[in-house]
Amino acid sequence: MNDRISKIENDVQDRNSDAWKKLCEYVDKVADENIEEFSPLDELGQELFSQIHTLPESISKLKKVKKVWLYGSKIKRIPPEIGQMKSLEYFDPYTSYNLHWFPYEISKCINLKDSRVSTRALFGNYKNRMRFPLLTHNPVRYFGETLKCSICEKEITYQQTNQLWITLRVGTDNLPLLANLCSKECEDKLPKPEIGYVNFAHKGGADLKQPSDKEWHEIIQQKYEQQKLKIQNKSTQNEEPKLLKLIRKIWN
Repeated sequence: MNDRISKIENDVQDRNSDAWKKLCEYVDKVADENIEEFSPLDELGQELFSQIHTLPESISKLKKVKKVWLYGSKIKRIPPEIGQMKSLEYFDPYTSYNLHWFPYEISKCINLKDSRVSTRALFGNYKNRMRFPLLTHNPVRYFGETLKCSICEKEITYQQTNQLWITLRVGTDNLPLLANLCSKECEDKLPKPEIGYVNFAHKGGADLKQPSDKEWHEIIQQKYEQQKLKIQNKSTQNEEPKLLKLIRKIWN
């Protein structure tokens, strides 16, 4: 297990820089022209793109975007507004090694089926089990004075929110997600975490026990056997009608 615990870094972006202003203009352009791919590197160039550490909240306007390209970025976080990109099908922040976690809202991208993420850099990844930062005294702060509950989308203050980590399957990767919750009722609505990771939503910290490498492989083997049995049962069920048809044909 990786014993290093990162401190949550807030205010990651200089919002007065030329790079940020050009990125915001690019978001508006993509939204206005109904462009289906979002690739800030191609628009800004490497020098400006390397100064970008988050995305504008205005990405909520990118209703038609199907593919997001953030390869090799210096991005450290993604805003919750990504959950409003309902057409998103492919998400690629590969080799963005400063990106250790994602907002829970990315799981609301209902069409997101494929992703390419540098999973070794993620909190809780099974290859190194990088420790989750403790949220109790080290909360995440987005831009603005309020935020929305990740479940019911009720607007709340930072004093009202309960922040928890949870690992879920998003696209083709298991991602550590940060959920902002307004109540116990909303906490109870969180889905079951992905098999092989901490099996409950949590605050992180040095005392959090994550599955060992041995436990991981045992869990994956069990999952493989379950899937194998499921396929065999389905195959058997499909064979039964064929057998009945053959018997009926012979009888006739």
